[in-house]
Amino acid sequence: MGAYIIRRLLLMIPTVFGIMAISFLITQFAPGGPVEQALANISGQNVSMSSRITGDAAGDFAAQPGQGNKSAYRGSQGLSPELVARIEKQFGFDKPPLERFGMMLWNYLRFDFGDSYYRDISVIDLILEKMPVSISLGLWMTLIAYGISIPLGIRKAISDGSRFDVWTSTIVIMGYAIPGFLIAIALIILFAGGSFWSIFPLRGLTSPGFDSFPWWRQIIDYFWHLVLPIISMGLGAFATTTLLTKNSFIDEIGKQYVTTARAKGLTENQVLYRHVFRNAMMLIIASFPAAFIGAFFGGSLLIETIFSLDGLGLLGFTSVTSRDYPVVFATLYIFSLLGLVIALISDLAYMWVDPRLDFESREI
Repeated sequence: MGAYIIRRLLLMIPTVFGIMAISFLITQFAPGGPVEQALANISGQNVSMSSRITGDAAGDFAAQPGQGNKSAYRGSQGLSPELVARIEKQFGFDKPPLERFGMMLWNYLRFDFGDSYYRDISVIDLILEKMPVSISLGLWMTLIAYGISIPLGIRKAISDGSRFDVWTSTIVIMGYAIPGFLIAIALIILFAGGSFWSIFPLRGLTSPGFDSFPWWRQIIDYFWHLVLPIISMGLGAFATTTLLTKNSFIDEIGKQYVTTARAKGLTENQVLYRHVFRNAMMLIIASFPAAFIGAFFGGSLLIETIFSLDGLGLLGFTSVTSRDYPVVFATLYIFSLLGLVIALISDLAYMWVDPRLDFESREI
């Protein structure tokens, strides 16, 4: 076991290096970097993201005048080379790309992520500032989704083909087919002061004056604000986990060892939870890391925007569009490491579920 863990940890080094190298290479060719944006703001050519895509007069795909300025930046026409050089130095683009990449890796090895380009705050402090929202959404959504989906999937597997199974499958598949942001909009219209009832709060994670509330009211207020966002985010994961659990249990229930266990006189619950449960949960454990990381970062962007929740998803989107590279690369580095570590923990959990697995003889 120890040798397997060491091999996996060593494998993380080239994996993270490759992710960072490819991402850094892409940013070197992406138009509209931080220097170009600063020059565009100075020269009054503040280009919106929609202009870059549609090819308006000021967009990246539009024809750019090239006379009278030999600078590599499109927005530098009419600006002095000294000003361009100062802006390059401010953002660290006065050094060759290879040197900048090496300095970035050295700093990241020491978990020194620098400061944001556009806010007077360190990247770590900025991430920690947004973390409570993402933790609230991701953690509770994952726990609730798995806490409901696994028992429901087991119940559906036991009663496969029954009316309960058919109706719950219909509801689950409908919830999976509808995008989360449409569910969020519908919930706001119905329950958050739209056209019908005003039951749940419309925005934010807490109410005004939250600090002055007694502790029991703070807990109620906190979870009251999470109801609609978690429902909007959780239906997709809820449906996937439910159907995965059901199919895994149906596959295991039909195997020979289940028939043998029943022939020995074990009750149905003993067969189900003592023998079938461990084997059927292998796929559920395998899907947990991706669901966990996705809930924390990738899956909450639209939900955070709709419910005015300032979390990591919204931070990542605004950082990419504004080319705030320190924030982009820091979040990429942190979540890559987190994903690899959680994947390792998930593999080690296999041994607890199924002791027959031998990691020492496994080739990576």
